[in-house]
Amino acid sequence: MTLDQEIDGVRQQLQQDLSQINPTQATLETLRIRYLGKKGIVPALFRYLPKLAVEERPDAGQMLNQLKNETEKALDDLHQYLIHQQENRATFFDYTLPGKRPPVGHLHPVTRTMNAIIDIFRRMGFSIAFGPEIETDYNNFQALNFPDNHPARDMQDTFFIDRDILLRTHTSPIQVRTMLQNKPPIRILAPGRVYRNEAINPRSYCMFHQIEGLYVDEQVTFAELKTTLDIFAKQFFGAGVKTRLRPSFFPFTEPSAEMDISCFICGGSGCRVCKQTGWLEILGCGMVDPNVFRSVGIDPEKYTGYAFGMGPDRISLLKYGIDDIRLLFEGDIRFLNQF
Repeated sequence: MTLDQEIDGVRQQLQQDLSQINPTQATLETLRIRYLGKKGIVPALFRYLPKLAVEERPDAGQMLNQLKNETEKALDDLHQYLIHQQENRATFFDYTLPGKRPPVGHLHPVTRTMNAIIDIFRRMGFSIAFGPEIETDYNNFQALNFPDNHPARDMQDTFFIDRDILLRTHTSPIQVRTMLQNKPPIRILAPGRVYRNEAINPRSYCMFHQIEGLYVDEQVTFAELKTTLDIFAKQFFGAGVKTRLRPSFFPFTEPSAEMDISCFICGGSGCRVCKQTGWLEILGCGMVDPNVFRSVGIDPEKYTGYAFGMGPDRISLLKYGIDDIRLLFEGDIRFLNQF
């Protein structure tokens, strides 16, 4: 077999090997060693040169160098192809895939509690009313039967801005504003933030939330108040929850009561949350005091009404088993992600 035939045979074999292999960097290196290594096919052909006549060597050397260059180029092309394929896999994006949802967060546990409470009372016919957080002493205290130097004022340590302006200590001023601007019948729910100058500890905070309700009309009774709150408790805490009212005192209602529910954690048998009593206090309530009606220009001889107020923060602590109210206001994402 002549050298020309040997070279053509190598070309054909190289093309066949390139077409049949599964191209990877490992198979490429195997081919490179097979054809261009020290004992490879192409270097072996160069050993024929000394055996040729002197006048044949230049042409033969030219043909062998051309074969070597063609082989190197074929292997280099395969190498570049593999690099290109690897880059394509790294940057490839399938636009037919569904999009990835970015994290959108979720509602704060207190917000969830307030929304649930508001939704229940909306279905019972209550509208929502709002008011400023910076209030007058009249709307916050005097109109609600808290005259100057009244001992009950000491129950609400107040942030005073000046003698007559303060940060509201409850959302009751919204009720006052509503009664001053509207004639009965009135049925509102007043949610919002309130402020009291209290020491911060696991059970109290200087800022918290309240939701208060007010219903004023002719012949409103305490029985209606009890039924309304019982419906709320069963819808919010579960149909099996029990309720009870205990006599209490609030300057703006008479008679007044505090409402307890049977502990939904232990079922009323007694646990750490209910302090082994089987009951949890959730709100205060009562019939609107006639003095409050007189201060806002409503005839107490014609109209009666009831009011109630609850703290969504405390209810959130109970509902979610949180033992420190400060966690609700620290903004720790590790805590909030649990809800």
